[in-house]
Amino acid sequence: MTPLDLSSDVGLVALWLLTANVLMGLLLSVRYNPWKHWPHRRFNYFRLHNWTGYIALALCILHPVLLLAVKSPAFRIVDLVYPPGGPRQPWINLLGALSLYALAFVVVTSYYRVEIGRGRWKLLHYAAYASAILFYIHGIFTDPTLKDAPIDYLDGEKVGVEVCALLVVLATALRVRWALRQRRTRPVMARTSRAA
Repeated sequence: MTPLDLSSDVGLVALWLLTANVLMGLLLSVRYNPWKHWPHRRFNYFRLHNWTGYIALALCILHPVLLLAVKSPAFRIVDLVYPPGGPRQPWINLLGALSLYALAFVVVTSYYRVEIGRGRWKLLHYAAYASAILFYIHGIFTDPTLKDAPIDYLDGEKVGVEVCALLVVLATALRVRWALRQRRTRPVMARTSRAA
């Protein structure tokens, strides 16, 4: 296995973990209770959500670092931090770097969420969606061989990325639908409680 293959595999595992993390975050936002619903077990999925985020961030940092071991094209540290000067796919790699920076921002602000305050932290946490959009675009449009070959959207890895993106889009749509239903039922409940 070459460093390029390893970098690609690490990136895919990070993407899968980030997808799971976003889906768990959406469940947390609707106060999903695993004891009352599937899997009918008590477990702290808030902690699981945090740890998948930490591990995914570490893998997202490792993903480009492994490119330093690739002989051709030769990446420099500055190319990883600021990809537009890189030897291959500079603009799509810039989206990957921006995704990494947004993810780091989300993880760091989440670590200090008590100090920041819930309302302000929640607004900052929406950067997770920006990070997700960027890492899906990066995953779909990157040539894993770094030869600027045309993208095969039906390649197994690309289909995996596309499925993950679709799952997050569908789950986000369901979350927005849930929020709209909650808004419609709250005024009715408030009026009936005042009348009583």
